[in-house]
Amino acid sequence: MKSTGIIRRVDELGRVVIPIEIRNQFKIVEKDPIEIYVDGSSIVLKKFEPNCIFCGNNENLLSFNDSLICSDCANKIANLEQE
Repeated sequence: MKSTGIIRRVDELGRVVIPIEIRNQFKIVEKDPIEIYVDGSSIVLKKFEPNCIFCGNNENLLSFNDSLICSDCANKIANLEQE
């Protein structure tokens, strides 16, 4: 991990402001969902990107029963039904 040299305090509600320079760098805008990970003693923030529930791909996603499936996995499922 690379340090940015930026330090922010947690406010009384547990919030931390992500500096505008970092938000711009990662194309994070107001209301964007952010995922929170824990890695040992580190807290990692990541801009949420929806993924296929089967393979994790985040391109060419289709919605099926409130889940996201990429077109490749959808084709594989369709081929299973034909066999």
